[in-house]
Amino acid sequence: MAVEMGRLKVGAEVKGRVRHLGIYGALVDIGSGQDALLHISQLAQNEKRQFEDVAQPGSEITAFVYKTRQDGYVALTMEKPPPVPWATIRQGKAYTGQVIRVEDFGVFVDFGAERPGMVHVSEMSDDYVRAPSDVAAVGQEVRVRVLKKNGRSRQIDLTMKSEPEKTAIHDDEDDTEDVPTAMAQAFQRAMRSEPVAEAQSNHQQNDRANHRDKQEEILARTLRGSQS
Repeated sequence: MAVEMGRLKVGAEVKGRVRHLGIYGALVDIGSGQDALLHISQLAQNEKRQFEDVAQPGSEITAFVYKTRQDGYVALTMEKPPPVPWATIRQGKAYTGQVIRVEDFGVFVDFGAERPGMVHVSEMSDDYVRAPSDVAAVGQEVRVRVLKKNGRSRQIDLTMKSEPEKTAIHDDEDDTEDVPTAMAQAFQRAMRSEPVAEAQSNHQQNDRANHRDKQEEILARTLRGSQS
C-alpha cells in the first residue's frame, strides 16, 4: 500500500518489508516510493545489535519514523519515539510539563521529550528568585518555552518567563503630513530664487559641456597613443 510522503510525520508508526540487510542497517520498503533506512543504532534497546535477530530480507517489520527530508529520505527506528520527538523541538516553542527534580541552580522539567529540559533559576520567573524551591516543587505542572537545544549533548534549556510581546510597527501618516520632504524644500527654495538659479544652471551646463569636450580629447589622445 502506497504511503504519501506528506503523511509521514516524525513518530508515525509504519509497516514495511525488509529488502536488504547491510553492515550499517536495513533498507525497508514502506510504500513511499523510496526505501527507508533502519540504521543499526536505531534498534530497540532490548534487542541484540544484529539485524539477523530482528529481521530477515523479505520479512515484515513495524517501525517508527525517526527523520524525514524533502528529497524523500526516511529514517526509521524500532524505539517508539517520545511524545515530543527531538526533531520537532524548536526555539520559542511552548510546552506544558512537570517538575521532576529541584536543584539549587534550577529545576528539571519533563515535557514529553526524550529527556527533561532544565530551567535555570534566572529563567524561573520575571521577578527575582532567591531559590528554585520558592517557585516550583516536584510534581508541579509548569508552562515552559524552549530557549535552545544542543544536539551534541542532547541538552534542552527552558524558560518559565513570560513571552516577550512583539512590538507592532505603527505607521501614522498624520505624524508627517505637514512636514515637507527634503525634495519639496529644495523645490521651494528653487522657486524663490528662480532667476538666479536659471543663470547658474546655464553657466553650469556650459562648464559641463567644456569638461566633456576635454574628456573626449584626452580619451582620443590616449587611444591614438596606444595604437602607435
